[in-house]
Parts: sequence; structure tokens; C-alpha cells
Amino acid sequence: MNIDEKLNNMKPKDTPLLVIGYIILGMFLLIPLTATATDNEVQLDQKGDNVIIGIGQEGLNNSVNVDLGLTQSDNNILRAHQDGDNNDIFFSTDGDNNEISILQTGRLNEIGWTNAWGSGINWGGDLDGDSNTLAFQQRCSRGAACGKSDIGFHIKGDSNTVKYGQGVYMASSTDTAFLYDTDEGGNHTTTLDIHGDNNTLTGYQRNGSINAYSGHTATLYLYGDNQTLHAVQETDGAKTLNYTSNVDGTVGNIRQTHHGAHTATVVLNGTYPTNITLLQNSTTAQSYSITQNCVTAGGCTISVTQD
Repeated sequence: MNIDEKLNNMKPKDTPLLVIGYIILGMFLLIPLTATATDNEVQLDQKGDNVIIGIGQEGLNNSVNVDLGLTQSDNNILRAHQDGDNNDIFFSTDGDNNEISILQTGRLNEIGWTNAWGSGINWGGDLDGDSNTLAFQQRCSRGAACGKSDIGFHIKGDSNTVKYGQGVYMASSTDTAFLYDTDEGGNHTTTLDIHGDNNTLTGYQRNGSINAYSGHTATLYLYGDNQTLHAVQETDGAKTLNYTSNVDGTVGNIRQTHHGAHTATVVLNGTYPTNITLLQNSTTAQSYSITQNCVTAGGCTISVTQD
């Protein structure tokens, strides 16, 4: 079994104790960490390149804090899975070509969350670097009892690919498709602040069935040029999406569908062509606000559909 297979197949229950570490001959270090209990905490500081880290936790009130180095740290893989309630994962890294995949299953969980936003803030999740692949996933199968789940992250760099899914899941961090949960409670919150050029952000928020659960909130800030955004909020409950783009050459696609009130606030501060498509489809209230600063001779394109 190769390294990728070991990490993809690793589950929290596979190892009952906390830490196992071993070195594979060559340039790679594989560090699987697993725990099954409550109130476990993993603090991992790792500096260097070509490191593969797998973390699994099962239970309640668990915490993971990973620092992949304040200096340049490249070509690393971090995969973490927490299964349970009131769990949190925080991590930071400075480097290029890293692959980070985080999955939480359960209720009241947080990925890199912080209640404060803006310059000089000590972020709960922070990534500086280029050409990184990030995938954040949160799932819950307890219907209305799922409670709130949060994702919050700051990203600085170019050519990064970022995906977030709440109430949905991906087969892998590089998978382009999202699969839907069937009994997801909703009440999701995502806040992402991305600085740099040529980044791609794709996000889905979804709950499980009609007329049963809570809605979703997404607040997305993009700074830089040539960004691509695809954000979807689906199924029941109120949906709020706030998108601020201080970039040129952005292509944005925003979709809010199914039951519940829909609200979208879009602020476009770039000075060159920006193309935004907004779709709202609901049997109840739909509202949007779009502010755009466009000074190009050819103009900018905005398409809004309310059905």
C-alpha cells in the first residue's frame, strides 16, 4: 500500500492511542496521528519540505493545531479527519505546492475559525504561498440537531485552488465534484479572505431536505486580479451571501436556490472587466444589492436572475 492509500484509508478508530510516527526512507516523512476519546489535543510543529501528515480524531471536544513552519515549507500534504462534536482544527503554513484536506463529521465543529477579521489579526487559519490546494469539508447526519458549523480562513498567495463544502463532501481534495448529504442540518457559516492573483474559489453549502432545517451564510473577500468564484447555497432555510471583490478580471457565479429567503450583497471594486452571474430561485423573498466600479471602455457584465 502506498503513502496516498495509507492516508486515504486511515480512520480515527484504526489506532486507539494518540501518536504513532515513523520515517519512510527517502525524502518523505509520514506522520499518522490518531485518537479515540474526548478532550484530546494535538499540537504539531513541522518545518521542512516533502512531509506527509495524517491526523484522525474521534470523540468530543478535540483540538488540532498544526504549524507547517514560519519559513518556506513546500510540497507537503496534510490530511485531517475529526469525527464527533465540538471539535476544532487550526493550522498555518508558509509555502508552495502544499495539499491540505480537512474533513469534520459531527456537530458544532470549527475549521480555522476566528471571531475577528482584518489586518493584524491572529487568524485561526492562515496560509501564505502559491499553487496550494485546499479542501475544507463539514458534514452532519443528525438533521435539525446538527447545530452550527464554521469555516474561517485567511489565504495570501497566487494560483491557489480553494474548495469548501458544508453539508456536502468530496472524494478527495483534488476532486472537482461535490456529493450531497441526505440528512444535513444546515446552519453553516463560512468566511474566507483571499489575497493574490489567479486564485480559484469553489464553495457549496447545502442541507438535507425541504422545510426542515437552518440556512447558510457565506462571507467572501477576494483581493487581487483574475479570480474565479463559484459559490452555491442550496435547499431549505435562509441564505445569505456577502461577496466583496477588490480585483480586476474576476469571473463570479453565485447561485441561491430552493426554499427560504435569499439575500446577496455584492461589492465590485475593480477597475477592469468583471463578469458576475447571480441566480436566486425561491418561493419566498429574494433580495440583492450590487455595487460596481467599472471604468473600462468596454464595460463590465452583470447578470441577475430571480425566479
